[in-house]
This record gives sequence, C-alpha cells and structure tokens, in this order.
Amino acid sequence: MLTALLGIMFVLLMLNFPMMIPLIIAPFVVVIFYSPMLDSSIMVPQLITGIETYELLCVPLFILAADIMTSGRTSERLLDFIGSFVRHIRGGYAVTTAAACSMFGSISGSTQATVVAIGRPMRERLLRVGYKDSSAMALIINSSDVALLIPPSIGLIIYGLSSSTSIGDLFIAGILPGIMVFLVFATYSMVYAKVKDIPLAPKATWKERFVTFRKALLPLGFPILVIGGIYSGLFTATEAAGVSVLYAFILEVIVYRSVHIKQIPSIALSTGLVTSAVFILVAGGQVFTFLINLENIPRMLTETVLGTDPSAIYVLIIVSIFFFIGCMFVDPIVVIIVLTPIFLPVAETADIDPIHLGIIITFQAALGSATPPFGVDIFTASAVFNRPYMEVIKGTPPYIILMVLMSILLILFPQISLALL
Repeated sequence: MLTALLGIMFVLLMLNFPMMIPLIIAPFVVVIFYSPMLDSSIMVPQLITGIETYELLCVPLFILAADIMTSGRTSERLLDFIGSFVRHIRGGYAVTTAAACSMFGSISGSTQATVVAIGRPMRERLLRVGYKDSSAMALIINSSDVALLIPPSIGLIIYGLSSSTSIGDLFIAGILPGIMVFLVFATYSMVYAKVKDIPLAPKATWKERFVTFRKALLPLGFPILVIGGIYSGLFTATEAAGVSVLYAFILEVIVYRSVHIKQIPSIALSTGLVTSAVFILVAGGQVFTFLINLENIPRMLTETVLGTDPSAIYVLIIVSIFFFIGCMFVDPIVVIIVLTPIFLPVAETADIDPIHLGIIITFQAALGSATPPFGVDIFTASAVFNRPYMEVIKGTPPYIILMVLMSILLILFPQISLALL
C-alpha cells in the first residue's frame, strides 16, 4: 500500500499538479482501491479535522502582519538602524544583512518574505562596497533561514499543529538557535571581508545613529511584543498573532503612513491566497497522516530504517537527513506535514523532547530551503534579483557547511533548544 501511495503521488507530481493535489488524492485512491473494507467517506471529516484547530488562526494573522510590514518601510528602517552601528567594521554591511534578516524574520516568520524584503535593498549596498553578486545573494538567502527558527516562524507553527506541541514553547525554544545562526554568519562575514579585503564603509556619527534608532524604534517593538507577550504569559501565540496585525496596521497605516488604507484589501487578498494554500496543505496532511497511521506505516518504516531500539542521537540524525533532503526538493511546509507524523512516535519512544525535535526538524527545513537543487529560497532569490540559477547557488556551499555543523551541535546539545523553557 505504501508503494501505491507514493507511486500515485509521484505520478501526479510528474504531471505538474501542485503538491496539495497528490497529498489529498493519493490517500483517497488508496482507500478506494486498496482498502475496500474501509468506507472512503470517513476521509472527508479528516480534511475538516486538519484545519479546525484554534491555533491555526495564527497562520493567516502572522502572514497578514508580515504583508503589511513588507508593503511599508519597516525593512529599510531596520537596515538603516543596524547599518549605522556596524557598517564601519570589517564586513559591516554583511553583518547588517544577517542582523536585518534575523530581525525581519521575527516579523515575517517566512524565509521567502525575508529574502524579498531585505534582499532588494541589501544586495545593492553589498555590491556597492565590493561584494561579488553570488556572495551577496548567498548571504541573503542563508541569513533568511533564521526566519524559520525564531517567532513567529510558520515552520514552527506547522510542526506544533502536526505534533500537538505548544506553539508558544516552540517559539521560545527557537530563539537561541536563531541567534546562534546569526552569530555564526556574522563571524564568517567578518572573516570573509578580511580575506577578500572588502573596503570599509564610513563610520556613522552618533547623531545619525540616534536618528536611525528613532525611526526604527517602533519596528523593533514588534519582536519584543510577540516574544515578550508569549514568554511572560500575557497572551498565547494565537493572541500574539492578532496583536501583531493591529500593531502592523497602526505602525504602517496610521503612524508612518507608508501604506494607504486603500491598499489593505489587496494586501488581505494576497494573504488570503497564501493562507488558502497553507490550509489546503494542512487539511491534506491530516488525511495523509490518518491513512498512514491506520495502516501502521510509521511503525513499519521506522523499524526498517531505525531498528527496534534506536538511541536518541541516532533518531535525530536520521530525522535530520530525511528532512534536509526532503526540503531540498519540496516546500518545507509540505515536508513537515508529511514526515512529522512518521517520525514523531519513534522519537517519543526514544525519549526525545518534542520541543527539541521540533527545533531539529525546523532547522533542517531552513537548511533545505536554501540548498540546491530545489530549495525554495533559491528560486525566490532568482526571481527577485532576476539572476540565473547557477549564479544564485554559486556562493552557498560555505553557508551550507556552517549550517550542517550547527545541526550537529543542536543534536548533541539539546540544552541549546530547551534552555529558555
């Protein structure tokens, strides 16, 4: 049955159907033709079950907040503020890029939105101070990975829903790994700039720094509002999403007036289109999960791959490999939805904390989304910068190596993920 399930999905994908179609159609076909004793009508309620959870409300709300911020000037204000403090040091503009991607990631929760918002202005600045285009694009693509690790990460939300794990705890757990990625990339950028003798930018005056800080003060309040509110227990992740929409609206429409009220319907429509795709994937993932659990596929597959009594480290290594390879070819949301129910039971058997497992999975999703051949961020950058595929991926190997090394650290030291809980 597993062969039939995967075979049907593969054929539909080769026929150029979007992933949501194989994810839903394949389980229905398998039930009808391979499980005649099972009434196929029971699959329909599973679609509804997949999207009826209250916590799923935070997905469209965080996406809407990010869309409003992206349509405004938040990214430019953050770039100017960070750059005024670090642009004069060796590799200052690269460090600014990594820091800005991290900060905007704490607003958008999406690697692709971060590539768009930070990539356009920072690529020009990096090229102007002497960076090769391939190096600049690689830095932007991989620094955007932080968006999947820190709140309000869409990847963490999807994992939390797929595994029935607290989204608020996942948000808090992702903070230290996200900061770690930024620090490693910033250090590498400084070394790279010294080796390549990248010219130093002029040092900003304290007056200029004060001006940029004043302009960036309210955007800086966004991650403080979300993270601080959840960490203090003031509101849940879903409530934080609602507050973030209100904050983004007040900031861009009323305070800065960089977004006109007439633009809100078109921004909301864009959010609705993205959200509908996510919700269909989640609904399809529930049907897929229901079927594979019904047929005991997770137990059979994990016993074949992992054996009957695997150690926690061995399980995490296998999980990392599967998710990394999967996200190299398919959108991370799809991979998390499909693979999490397969590996979660064996991870629980190996006494792996589900929070730690979620960080490992999301970290691999972030890594895979920026890795050839089909990492989604690569194609986003290619479209945004209008550059050929081979040029976009040319500078990515050093960052991939760094991320793999950080993956090993996360596997060996769970405290990195769990320290703030």
